[in-house]
Amino acid sequence: MKLFTSYNRILAVITLTGLLAIGFLFYQTLGQYINKQIEDHLYEELLEVKDFAHVKNILPSPDGFDDVIVEYRKISRPSHSSKLFADTVFYNPKKKHEESARYLKTQLLIKGQRYEVIITASKFERQEQIKSIILIILLPLVVLLFVLWLVNRILIRRMWLPFRQLLTNIKAFNINKEKVFEPIRTNIEEFKELNKAVLEVSLKVKSDYREIKLFTENASHEMMTPLAVINSKLDTMLQFNSLGKEESEILADLYKATSKLTKLNQSLLLLVKIDNNQLQAREEIDLKTLLEEKLGYFQELIQKRNLKVKTETAAFTLYANRSLIEILVNNLFSNAIRHNYDGGSIQITLTEDSLIFSNTGTQTRLDPLKIFERFYKDNTSDGTGLGLAILKQVCLRQHYQLSYHYEQRQHQFRIIFNSR
Repeated sequence: MKLFTSYNRILAVITLTGLLAIGFLFYQTLGQYINKQIEDHLYEELLEVKDFAHVKNILPSPDGFDDVIVEYRKISRPSHSSKLFADTVFYNPKKKHEESARYLKTQLLIKGQRYEVIITASKFERQEQIKSIILIILLPLVVLLFVLWLVNRILIRRMWLPFRQLLTNIKAFNINKEKVFEPIRTNIEEFKELNKAVLEVSLKVKSDYREIKLFTENASHEMMTPLAVINSKLDTMLQFNSLGKEESEILADLYKATSKLTKLNQSLLLLVKIDNNQLQAREEIDLKTLLEEKLGYFQELIQKRNLKVKTETAAFTLYANRSLIEILVNNLFSNAIRHNYDGGSIQITLTEDSLIFSNTGTQTRLDPLKIFERFYKDNTSDGTGLGLAILKQVCLRQHYQLSYHYEQRQHQFRIIFNSR
């Protein structure tokens, strides 16, 4: 949920709750005020009845009152309550329908006879007055709240506009490009501080990245020469006939270690080139033909391991960097062969939008979250642990979807190509 939406929801809930509470309290207060007015009126009518009874020594006629209804009832004994105000519903004979009302019940003693006097006044007109008053007050209040909400929404959108621009610039920032982070112009102090902090961080990140990149490239290039010299010397020494068995085994181990170090160095250099987006030239590539060429290239290793290869390839053309696609296919073939067992199988499927490599292997299901991490490999592997990491980086640069599945004792790597 966006911050602006969350803020508006909280504000709306608080406003609505407050409006309902104030409306309820206002209605109750106004109702009590109206009841007090009716009670005062009823008491005045009662005083008139008492005055008339005191002077005339009889009760006045119930028909002699205009806006109230008076009833008399003879009672044999007095009740505990001398005067009682309460609400009721009565039938109005003048309007010929039932109405809510307020009544006053009390007792009078005339000529030794006790009477219960009930004076009832209609509340209908006063309730209509209450509704009108509430409507007159609440309608402008609701309109005012709506206007305030609208103004608040517009103002907040304008106030947060620099933040949105800053967020857009952060998303557009690319560490591989020479273009620095674009600051924004704003008069809001908090956004000025945020803008300054992001600018300083971006400059430091680019500076650190350039230094690490330069160090990695230089170190990798500098390592190539001594590694080539070491490999050459080891090749020469292995040719000597005077070497004993133990010396030959030691030299073979050294040669194997330096070869692995050379492959590791080449893989790291390749990752640096992919990360720096140095392989950008694009062309049309016949992927079916490329797969057939690479299958011939790996044929010797396939025969040596006695692997069974089955292919189902459809004609498919990619528009991409040839070097990256060749790296992708090479790594898929190398992975399927290296991690297979003698006499195993490899299934290659090429459709109009995907490439699938399935192979048997010595290992069971692998962790799909870790196998594409750099230097991740199982204990039986003698590789560098960078093959699948390179595969992942190529797919990321080309915007392909890479996934791993283990089905029917087959390790399956699926690449879904984009439509661009």
